[in-house]
Amino acid sequence: MNAETAEAVKSGFLASVPFARTLGVTFTDLDFGRAVMRLPDNAEHHNHVGGPHAGAMFTLAESASGAIVIGTFGDQLDRAVPLAVSAEIQYLKLAMGDVTAEAVLGRSREEVVADLDEGRRPEFPVEIELRTDDGTVTGRMTVLWTLKPNRK
Repeated sequence: MNAETAEAVKSGFLASVPFARTLGVTFTDLDFGRAVMRLPDNAEHHNHVGGPHAGAMFTLAESASGAIVIGTFGDQLDRAVPLAVSAEIQYLKLAMGDVTAEAVLGRSREEVVADLDEGRRPEFPVEIELRTDDGTVTGRMTVLWTLKPNRK
């Protein structure tokens, strides 16, 4: 993805997802099939044990998955609507400090677009790993997405 496209996706995403802005989520990296986003440490978003609230971590991970969908399938959005079908998250360790979510597309763009071209409603997973700055993996999440074809 070229820098201009990446910037358009980043600014468009943050403009259309106010809750991500409320939490202060930012982009670290964005390319086709991969997104890295960061949740800054903020005492107002802490849980009862001093780390980021589970809802804030879920939002971070789901946001990274959504950024992949927009960045990878943006040229398909005139004929299909992206929707999250399901999400499963595992909280593995207490996260302290800033948290980074790295999301990776689980199917190739070509496979998903081929399904859409054939009139099917493609589903595809996005795998997300949550880490602290020292590299400790604190959680994992899978979001299953679909591209729902527009009605004609």
